[in-house]
Amino acid sequence: MTEPQIEILPDAAAVAERGAAYVAERAQAAVADHGRFTFAVSGGRTPWAMFAHLAGKMPWETVTIYQVDERVAPDGDPDRNLMQLRRSLPPGGAADVRAMPVGAHDLEAAAEDYARSLPEAFDLVHLGLGPDGHTASLVPGDPVLDVMDRKVAVTGKYQGRRRMTLTYPTLNAARQVLWLVTGEDKVDALQRLRAGDPSIPGGRVAAMSALIIADAAAAGG
Repeated sequence: MTEPQIEILPDAAAVAERGAAYVAERAQAAVADHGRFTFAVSGGRTPWAMFAHLAGKMPWETVTIYQVDERVAPDGDPDRNLMQLRRSLPPGGAADVRAMPVGAHDLEAAAEDYARSLPEAFDLVHLGLGPDGHTASLVPGDPVLDVMDRKVAVTGKYQGRRRMTLTYPTLNAARQVLWLVTGEDKVDALQRLRAGDPSIPGGRVAAMSALIIADAAAAGG
């Protein structure tokens, strides 16, 4: 792993716009190289603002979007990241969206099924960062942090919901990771992330190439 690059921008709006430009750039490069762009997207607020800037910039017909994590909740539940993801796609964005099967009766078997659908390595994985240092649904103290033999796993309860999440082996195999980090409550977590501090879940992501785009508040400015 190399130390992540970091860009610090004035505010969350600038982070969203720059993130979109970067995603579009990676998409064009992937399609030119091997004909398709595989993109894993996290939940949370930051990706949806970014998606708003992608209209007209993406080769949607050659894009496959996967979920980094998802709350275990019924189809159509407003807690589901999938609902916001689909609303955030620009009109006419015909991306192939591969939803995590969190409505399945047997969640462990569903996680295995989803794992089999993943590419060998994602072209790009988007990650966020919580104030507690969590990323994806890799949260402090959960046994899923130690899962190294599966690509997808199911967590215990976090903020009232179990989650399905990509695991470290999957994240670390990505060709590129894009972190979007905003807000003054992320100052400590961002410092630890940049230092590769393994005491926070985010600090254990070790992809070969990573870019952090943060706002001044998260950077302590």
